[in-house]
Amino acid sequence: MSASRASKSKNTPNARRKSPVFDGRLNLEQQRKRAKELLKALHHQDSTAQQRLAAYFQTKTADDACLADAQYVIARENGFASWPKLKSHIDRITEHKRQIASGHIPTLDDQTTLHLRCGSDIAHALKLAGFVGDFLEFADPFCQGLVPDLPLPQFIETRARFIADAYDLEFKDALARLHREYAALTRIGDYDHVVLWFEHDSYDQLILAFLLDFLAILRPKTRLELIAVDHVPGVKRFIGLGQLSPELLIWCWENARQPITDDMLLAGQECWAAIRAPAPDALNAIIHRDISAIPGMIPALKRHLAELPDPQTGLGLTQKLTLQILANHGPLSSGKVFAHLMQTDDPLPYLGDMMFWHVLNDMGNATTPLFDITPPPAHTSKPIPWPDRMLSLTTTGQNILNGSLSFLDVYTGKRWVGGIGITGKGS
Repeated sequence: MSASRASKSKNTPNARRKSPVFDGRLNLEQQRKRAKELLKALHHQDSTAQQRLAAYFQTKTADDACLADAQYVIARENGFASWPKLKSHIDRITEHKRQIASGHIPTLDDQTTLHLRCGSDIAHALKLAGFVGDFLEFADPFCQGLVPDLPLPQFIETRARFIADAYDLEFKDALARLHREYAALTRIGDYDHVVLWFEHDSYDQLILAFLLDFLAILRPKTRLELIAVDHVPGVKRFIGLGQLSPELLIWCWENARQPITDDMLLAGQECWAAIRAPAPDALNAIIHRDISAIPGMIPALKRHLAELPDPQTGLGLTQKLTLQILANHGPLSSGKVFAHLMQTDDPLPYLGDMMFWHVLNDMGNATTPLFDITPPPAHTSKPIPWPDRMLSLTTTGQNILNGSLSFLDVYTGKRWVGGIGITGKGS
């Protein structure tokens, strides 16, 4: 299976390649240099520097600022309460790096531990960091395609058909992969300790809801823990665990690990039932309460429901952002549109590259195209890879974007947001 993104495996439907992102390893000398540069800019009455100072000091002026004040601003901008806390964090990460390089790594887990992740992105980094437990990837991308309320065998077959069609795979291969992954879940009870590694986007959180529902039914007699991360100190745009260095995965293990409680299992069951419902009412009720025992679930569910059609444009949020990127930047390659989406435009990015290509293909199911796309060359053994194919906004796309036309008026396909089916008038 291949719908890849660097934070996930490159051979599964959740593998999600991204452009290089910061791995979390802050450099103390660089931060000291930044503080000195900020202080210099303050003394030169730089307006941007003054705004940065004012964000953390209500009464202090640029003329009054000293190096300690500039260091405090740098620390706060990195997500730390003070400069000493930033320094302590960097010292700790640097020590982890030294231990990894020397091979003298403290004991973190043991061979009775299972690390469960919705991708294989961190598998190698966990080994480098010194984790010795087994690794299990469960990667059914529930954020795309129908998620039906069916008995498990039919459910798996439905998901495999979607994955095969959406990501251009052989059905038998997709089905065999899912059978292996779902079967592996039934062996969780063979381990003394199971740790779920997840982040805050809807890709991860929908899978997490399923797993918590599954665990609530299975009730394995094992210690269950969750690492659910929506930010990492020093990382301004945290997208996923796969961007982090081995040292920062140790930081997650030491600072973000918590027991999976009965309340979490119950919340997972409630969320999973709501995700599969044919209407958004149950999900909206969960979101409206704005309370969940599962860290990161509420924002992820909001982002999930943002894929429903906007009443004016008929576009889901990913579709809207895609057209907006083309409107803002002019013709771009599909890969560059995806990069804009992941790095700046999506408020909670979750897609893999092949998952995004599926979105583009689905948007192409229209009586009038929303964008022109470079066609694959005829009679050649070297077709243009999809990331290199150019997209340019059409008049129809612009009219839909500004709300003078609804995408649902021209849409001829069918897509799903969990259990909610979306069809257009053009179908």
